[in-house]
Amino acid sequence: MANVTFIPAKRQVGNNIKKAEKPKLRVAAYCRVSTDSDEQATSYDAQIEHYTEYISKNPEWVLAGIFADDGITGTNTKKRDEFNRMIDECHAGNIDMIITKSISRFARNTLDCLKYIRELKDKNIPVYFEKESINTMDSKGEVLLTIMASLAQQESQSLSQNVKMGIQYRYQQGKVQVNHNRFLGYTKDSDGNLVIEPEQAEIVKRIYREYLEGKSMDKIAAGLEADGILTGAGKERWHPSTIKKILTNEKYIGDALLQKTYTTDFLTKKRIKNNGTMPQYYVEGDHEAIIPKDIFLLVQEELARRRRVHTTENGKRRCYSCKHCFAQIVFCGECGEYYRRVHWNNRGCRSIVWRCCSRLENTGHACRSRTVNEAILEQVVVDAINQVLCQKNDFLKTH
Repeated sequence: MANVTFIPAKRQVGNNIKKAEKPKLRVAAYCRVSTDSDEQATSYDAQIEHYTEYISKNPEWVLAGIFADDGITGTNTKKRDEFNRMIDECHAGNIDMIITKSISRFARNTLDCLKYIRELKDKNIPVYFEKESINTMDSKGEVLLTIMASLAQQESQSLSQNVKMGIQYRYQQGKVQVNHNRFLGYTKDSDGNLVIEPEQAEIVKRIYREYLEGKSMDKIAAGLEADGILTGAGKERWHPSTIKKILTNEKYIGDALLQKTYTTDFLTKKRIKNNGTMPQYYVEGDHEAIIPKDIFLLVQEELARRRRVHTTENGKRRCYSCKHCFAQIVFCGECGEYYRRVHWNNRGCRSIVWRCCSRLENTGHACRSRTVNEAILEQVVVDAINQVLCQKNDFLKTH
């Protein structure tokens, strides 16, 4: 049997031993409003004021910060900078507790809500929801939280569907909504109608003109950058994709195609191109045009021509590479490849010639087609055109 020694308690005389001071709880508050309206801005300011006072009144608490996202959706956390900063502060050990107004303020996405609650729970950091009176460290807290978070997500989905229905109704009425802040060439008047911004309109006209003159999108972009012209978003850098969007945007002829993209998931807010999945609406004559319709159609034809791919007999795929009038219409009679325009220096004699691509690229293809001087090619074409004009009646009868 084990030997047990009894040690009696020592009697404390007087109050000589000071009671250890309990450290104050570092409490942070999270606030969020989902729109930028004046009414919501008032709510946003009121939440900050409320929690600053609420935490300061508790003698056992010390304010660890007010984290507030203004005009940010609660269905995901990617763009909620203050929320993510608060979570980082928790991981850094700078916060002991979080207070927020309600579950819907914290997160409208059930999975996100539970993920962060459990993450904080592992760090022994409770979250207290005032409206629902739920403390996540309570035994029943997570069950109630799951139910309430699901309801908050359902409410968000219902709101999203109502917004979609409203947008569809406006589309059917032909009401066009455009973010003019990033729309080169237009601004809005006091009534919210699109009106032309003269200086920017000239830039749009320049882009259309230069493209029809034969310039590539890269060269147009480089020219705009060299002249210090800013994009519709106020950026110095021009991308070929930006030029393409301007060249294909029907709004520059005064029309508007509605619902070019649509949201696939109300939680992620991901938008994708509408390839016929959702209905579209084309509104003609909605606003004043910058580009005449005939010029716009010529540009669309030129875009299609440059996209056209020619497959040669040896399997090579060739597309637009030159603005010259003979480009993509002169073919090699032997291998079917394009003829390409080349500045040739043959024994000190400089000239412009047209030569088969397979010979230029040294692909190993034994093409023996001759190199043609551009002057000869021009003369042959002129002779052919004159012959057709002189014998047009015979050609018309044959046709």
